[in-house]
Amino acid sequence: MRLFGSILLGIFWAIVSLEEATSHGDQPLSRIAIHKAVVALDDLAYIKASPPVLGLEGQNSEWVTLEYSISNPSINDWIGVFSPANFSASTCLPENPRATPPLLCTAPIKYQCANYTNPEYKNTGKGSLRLLLINQRSDFSFALFSGGLSTPKLVAVSNMVAFANPNAPVYPRLAQGKTWNEMTVTWTSGYGIDEAEPFIEWGSKGGEQKRSPAGTLTFDRSSMCGAPARTVGWRDPGFIHTSFLKELWPNSVYTYKTGHRLFNGTNIWSQMYQFKASPYPGQNSVQRVIIFGDMGKDEADGSNEYNNFQPGALNTTEQLIKDLKDIDIVFHIGDICYANGYLSQWDQFTSQVEPIASTVPYMIASGNHERDWPGTGSFYGNMDSGGECGVLAETMFYVPAENRAKFWYSTDYGMFRFCIADTEHDWREGSEQYAFIERCLASVDRQKQPWLIFLAHRVLGYSSCAWYAMEGSSAEPMGRESLQKLWQKYKVDIAVFGHVHSYERTCPIYQNICTNEEKHYYKGTLNGTIHVVAGGAGASLSEFTTIPPQWSIFRDFDHGFIKLTAFDHSNLLFEYKKSMDGNVYDSFRISRDYRDILACTVDSCPSSTLAS
Repeated sequence: MRLFGSILLGIFWAIVSLEEATSHGDQPLSRIAIHKAVVALDDLAYIKASPPVLGLEGQNSEWVTLEYSISNPSINDWIGVFSPANFSASTCLPENPRATPPLLCTAPIKYQCANYTNPEYKNTGKGSLRLLLINQRSDFSFALFSGGLSTPKLVAVSNMVAFANPNAPVYPRLAQGKTWNEMTVTWTSGYGIDEAEPFIEWGSKGGEQKRSPAGTLTFDRSSMCGAPARTVGWRDPGFIHTSFLKELWPNSVYTYKTGHRLFNGTNIWSQMYQFKASPYPGQNSVQRVIIFGDMGKDEADGSNEYNNFQPGALNTTEQLIKDLKDIDIVFHIGDICYANGYLSQWDQFTSQVEPIASTVPYMIASGNHERDWPGTGSFYGNMDSGGECGVLAETMFYVPAENRAKFWYSTDYGMFRFCIADTEHDWREGSEQYAFIERCLASVDRQKQPWLIFLAHRVLGYSSCAWYAMEGSSAEPMGRESLQKLWQKYKVDIAVFGHVHSYERTCPIYQNICTNEEKHYYKGTLNGTIHVVAGGAGASLSEFTTIPPQWSIFRDFDHGFIKLTAFDHSNLLFEYKKSMDGNVYDSFRISRDYRDILACTVDSCPSSTLAS
C-alpha cells in the first residue's frame, strides 16, 4: 500500500505542473492527450489485476484478468497498461529545461475500452477484461481512466503485476552472418555485463553442446533523436546480446539455448530452440524464401495500441508459423513494427515473431518508420521514425552490413544472391550505396547462384499506387532512373519492394516497356526485371489507380506475402499468398538454362566489335 500511495502521489504532483507534450507520427498511442490528464480519484472505483506473479513455469507471456468498477460509467472509459508500474513524472527527465515531464512518461504499452467485453458496463459500472502480457523487464500496473483519450481523468490504479524473473533472456532472433556458414543469435534480457555473462549453448542436434560468448549492446535516451522516443515513448530497452555461431555444416540441424551466468555462479536459461544451417552457396537443393514488408504488430487480446492500424499483422504471422516447416529464410523489408518512437512496441514485436525468428533467419531492411528524422542524414527529412532515427532497428536485429548505420548488405542462400538496399540513404549514381549495389550485383557467379534478387523498402521500380500517381510518378522520384541500368546490366530476376501496402506484379520490364509478353511461365531469357510490391503484410492497405498501367499484370488490395521456391538451378516458382488463408492467388514460373542468363539483351552486354 505504501508503494501504491507513492505512485498516486507522484502522479498528482506531475499533473499539478503539467505542460503540453507533443509527439510525431501516426502511432495511435500519441492520440492520448497526455497534457490534459488530471487526477480524479474515485473512492468507490477500483481496478484489480490477477495473478500478481506471472511466468512461474518459465513462460514469457501470460494472460492477466482485470476486475474493475466505477461509480459514474461512460462508454469513453478506458484502461491503460503501464510498465514500469510507477508511471509518474519522477521516473523521467524533461526534454529541455523549459518542459515539464508529462504524466505518462513511459506511455501505456497498450490500452483498451472498459466496455470492450462488457455490454452492460455503461449501466452497471462493473467490468472484467483479459489482457495478454509479455515479459518486458519490468513490472506492470493498470490504470482506469474516464473522459476518453482526449480528456483523460485518472480514476483508479491497480496493484502491481510482475513476471517471476523479469530479466530473463527472451525472444531470440536468428540472422545470417557475414559468411555462408555463420548464424547469429540475438536476444534481449535485463542483465547487463556488470551482473552476468551472456552466452549461448549450442551444437548439432543430439550431439555434443558447446558454449560461445555473446556481445552486449544497449542505448539510453540521449541516443534518440526526438520526441516521442526521447519523451513519452521512451522505455529502457534492456540489453541486446548477439552470439556468432561459426563453421556450421551446411543443412545440419543445431539446437541452442541462450544463457546468463550470474556472478554468484548461477546460470539463467532460455528454453531450447533449433535451426537448420544455411546451404553452401550454389548448392542444388530445394530452397524456400519468404519476402514481405510493412507488417507491424497486432495484439491477440484486441488491445487498441494501434487502433486497427495493422489488422493483417497477426494473420501474416500465424500463416508463417503454420507453414514454418516449408520456410528456410524470411526477409522483412522495412517498416518492421511501426513503433514510431514508442519503444515498448519493439519488445512486443519480437515476441510476436519469436516462433519464426528463433527457427529460421529473419533478415530485415530499413524503412521510413525505422530511420527517417530531420537533420540526421536520412535521405527523406520527415518524422516517420518518431525520433528513433534507426537506433532500434540497428540494435534489436543483426544484419551482416559493414556498418549497421548504413543498412545495406548482401547475403547468399544456396542458389540465391540477395542484394538489400537502404532506401532511407542516398542510392543515386555516385553515392556510396550505389557503388555497393553494383558490387553486389556484379560479384555473383550466376552459374552457381542463378537467382539474383534485389530488395528494398520504398518502391524504386514500379507501382500503380494511387499516391504515387498523384505525385505524377509510378515510384520514388529518381529511383529507377539511377538503378534500372544496373538491374538490366546484371540481369536481376526479381526486384521486391514494400512501402505500398498492397500486392502488385509487373511484367519483365525495362525503361517502362514490357520485355516479355508471357504472364505465368517464363522460359528462356527474361530480357528485363520483374518488379513486385509486397508491402501488404499487415499495415492499412494502399489504394491503386483506377486503371492499371500496361506493365501491371496482377494487383491485389489485401494482406499477403510472397514465397520463392528454387527447385534447382533452372527452375523457380513465385507465389503470392493471402494472409487470411495462406492460399496462392498469383504465381509464375521461370525455367531456363545457364546460357539464357549469359544471353545478351538490350543494355545487358558490353559493346563488341567485329574484330576476331
